[in-house]
Amino acid sequence: MFKIFGWAFIPLLLSACQPPPATQATTWQTPYLYWQLKRTPLQAPLLVPVEQVTFAQINDTWGAVRSAGRRHEGVDIFAKRGTAVLSSTQGIVREVGSNTLGGKVIWITGPELSSHYYAHLDAYAEHIQAGDWVEVGTLLGYVGNSGNAKNTPPHLHYGIYLQGQGAVNPYPYLKP
Repeated sequence: MFKIFGWAFIPLLLSACQPPPATQATTWQTPYLYWQLKRTPLQAPLLVPVEQVTFAQINDTWGAVRSAGRRHEGVDIFAKRGTAVLSSTQGIVREVGSNTLGGKVIWITGPELSSHYYAHLDAYAEHIQAGDWVEVGTLLGYVGNSGNAKNTPPHLHYGIYLQGQGAVNPYPYLKP
């Protein structure tokens, strides 16, 4: 095919690789979409990922002491149980699942291939699954206190992990 069309065929093929509608699987487009995300800068301010919560309502809890000698690698955004949790970036849902610390969690690969961690969810949004494309503001789930937060008020633990750096403080990324 390259012999017939030459290299001019590649931009045509790539122009067809637009992100699918939010919460739709990326399928064959996934490699190109990851390439686009890698090239997209992670820029502040990001959307505060809990509906109707403003930046002024968030405390910087980065680095606070936690059980077993751990340090807090995120910010806790307190809200009423069941409040909508929204994607702070566009990206690809990498995992929808659970773990001991975070309870019900969602991981999203976003700009600069950053990882965005949404934890302690009460429930997931209907139809959200690994491989979905999400836009800023896509409904991911609902605030809860699952995992090791079962004895705390409902909140979202939001974390950002950068390639080559690990966990970084999300608070400055949320600051307007």
